[in-house]
Amino acid sequence: MPSRVRADWAAPAHIHALTTCRAGGVSRAPYGSASDGSASDGSASDGSASDGGASDGGASPAQRSGLNLGYTSGDDPDRVRENRQILRRVLPAEPHWLHQVHGREVLEFDSASPPLTVTQQRSPVNVADAAITMQASVVLCVLSADCLPIFMCNREGDAIGICHAGWRGLAAGVIEASALKLQQRRPASAGWIAHLGPAIGAAAFEVGDDVRSAFCDLHAADAQYFVPTTEAGKYLADLYKIASRRLHAAGFQTISGGAYCTVRDEQHFYSYRRDRQTGRMASLIWIQ
Repeated sequence: MPSRVRADWAAPAHIHALTTCRAGGVSRAPYGSASDGSASDGSASDGSASDGGASDGGASPAQRSGLNLGYTSGDDPDRVRENRQILRRVLPAEPHWLHQVHGREVLEFDSASPPLTVTQQRSPVNVADAAITMQASVVLCVLSADCLPIFMCNREGDAIGICHAGWRGLAAGVIEASALKLQQRRPASAGWIAHLGPAIGAAAFEVGDDVRSAFCDLHAADAQYFVPTTEAGKYLADLYKIASRRLHAAGFQTISGGAYCTVRDEQHFYSYRRDRQTGRMASLIWIQ
């Protein structure tokens, strides 16, 4: 079972972007992997993660346990800390962890992050839902469990960003705020590239009139991505397509991703909508 999925996008080769999966750490049910008894052994949906993972029968204890990276999930903090240490081994520096609030605030980081103290890990630090950098070896990071992680870079590969785009942040304009910050720093870039990481798929994301209005009252063009269900006032919303439209409008010429569904792919991904009490994946990007 893979422990991470790398973004398959048109970014320069020295830009690294990946999303962790639920296996490969030390967390136990309900934050464990799908094979440790914390979840049913359902088959993966179309677009499921697949980078050569072994069968459960040959998996190590670490592969059977969960790589939950979120302190606010209710998991044992010591296990989350150890999971973050496991992740750190494959990164060039400590990630800039954000305290996400489903908003549009964007932070810029110019140097690598020192490891957070225990107090910092349990209290708000870096309150934002997006981050950018122009510096090599600075690791940007967002956490998710159905919300949409969005990787960004310019064609030259000297500017990168990442967004946590749940429906609230997406409606509030986190994409536009991130794009503006990047473009202000690199106004002469030849072009901009984005990749949509694993998130809830349209077939699983049922919403009400309030969510539809949050988008369509300000952006009428988003209405096409809300398909009515048989229940009055209910719709299936396509975050991937909404984000793609917003990215195009914000100046991104090349956009990829959007094939996963975190709800339906229980084997590889945590999902808040599916399980409620669950872990968090990390999406990370850096310039080598």
